[in-house]
Amino acid sequence: MDLDLRKLRYFVAVAEHRQFGRAAQALFIAQPVLSRQIRAFEQELGCLLFTRTTRSVELTPAGRQLYDEARRITTVVDTALRRVHEAERGEQRLVIAFSPGLHVSDAIRAFTASHPKVQIDVFPLRWWEQDAPLRDGRAHVGYLRRPFDDSGLRTVPIGHETKVACLPVTHPLAGRHTLTSADLDGESILDVRTRRTSSLEEKFELIASGQGLALVPLSVAGSYSRPDLVYLPVTDALPVETCLAVPESSCTGPVPDFLEIATATLRRHSADAEMEVGAEVEVEVEEAGTTGPAASDDSGHQGRTSDARAVRRLAE
Repeated sequence: MDLDLRKLRYFVAVAEHRQFGRAAQALFIAQPVLSRQIRAFEQELGCLLFTRTTRSVELTPAGRQLYDEARRITTVVDTALRRVHEAERGEQRLVIAFSPGLHVSDAIRAFTASHPKVQIDVFPLRWWEQDAPLRDGRAHVGYLRRPFDDSGLRTVPIGHETKVACLPVTHPLAGRHTLTSADLDGESILDVRTRRTSSLEEKFELIASGQGLALVPLSVAGSYSRPDLVYLPVTDALPVETCLAVPESSCTGPVPDFLEIATATLRRHSADAEMEVGAEVEVEVEEAGTTGPAASDDSGHQGRTSDARAVRRLAE
């Protein structure tokens, strides 16, 4: 059977609003028309997509599966249509995705200096997305942290980034200068396996309220400074690799030139940052061995504040 994209969009609207009336308003069509279109869609597919009540609708197992697929399908179609129209107008456009805390501005400036006619857009990635926008066409290039699924992608290593522990200032470990992985044994660690959050802001709010700890890249720590959080180096934590990634089938247009320029620019900055981090962490370890807990006042606040400033300084 041929999939009717119009009906698929109608289905997505009902799935997101969970109510035919609100979905119809969002689609600017009459509710009876929407109801008939959804019934016809279910008949074409040969399965029920919704269970209906007088007040709301809920997705069936088949409906939930279709909703997951439909969001990808409609995104791919919308992206393809946009690129068709750009080609017709003779426009060149490059969309660069980047993980939270990573910065692509220097690479973009270097690229636009030699390619002024290419329109640049940036795509901030949500915590859990990583490679998805490269696969559905929303982005041409990604500046990412591993791990992610790199099948079908060409990746170019850039550097490595230190992870630090993010704790509430009230945590017993917050007065330390540095931590080891053993110090975190038994702690509730907030990650995608234990508790998926919709944003970094949500994650940090949970940490500040005492719901757990997190290991975050140093660049993220530098971008999210809060007085109720402390970031401490974890001396034996494995570094995280950063890399550029593009779909293997999409290395055309301005993408190859951007990869070449961005690789040189970002590797240089990454190397500088890694050298600075190594020197600063060594200083922190030496200070921890000479001053110890006595460097803080009775509440430990002074020590926690100085440690937080040190880690934020590394990330700036």
